Amino acid sequence: MDQWGAWRKAQASGSGSGCVEMRSHTDGRREVRDSKDPSGSILAFSRFEWQCFIDGAKNGEFDD
Repeated sequence: MDQWGAWRKAQASGSGSGCVEMRSHTDGRREVRDSKDPSGSILAFSRFEWQCFIDGAKNGEFDD
């Protein structure tokens, strides 16, 4: 049985072509891919890695 959820993209992406999608595993892992190339490479993150990234994004650590 596949324990991965459906691929999702942010609502802010709208119908644009520059979208990134993510999906969650029941154990907390996350995967990210380019929605324009769904058969292309997938980046995988542990629960801890994903949480560190999200915390950094929320705190503005990646803002230019």
